[in-house]
Amino acid sequence: MIFITAKFRVLPEHADQWPQVVEDFTRATRAEPGCLWFDWSRSLDDPTEYVLVEAFRDDEAGAAHVGSAHFKAAQQTLPPHLATTPRIVNANVPQDDWSLLGEMAVDAG
Repeated sequence: MIFITAKFRVLPEHADQWPQVVEDFTRATRAEPGCLWFDWSRSLDDPTEYVLVEAFRDDEAGAAHVGSAHFKAAQQTLPPHLATTPRIVNANVPQDDWSLLGEMAVDAG
């Protein structure tokens, strides 16, 4: 899978509304057949920073995402809300879901 983490620094005046700003883009991306997950989190240390954790089945799914109409729309609609260019880590990993963190195993019994 393609595993991507991106940090978005949002302008302070838009930070509280960011989930609504990205709502349509998020919904459309999650509906893509090759999208495994597309999840936003807000930093505990910086209220203007949002972290996006996303994964796509394979290179073809990633290309379909970047070529989609909703991605192209987001390229136009999201930057005016941002303080800086988002930063990204993008890697191909040989799995298709989250692994368990064995060092913190929880006994469900």
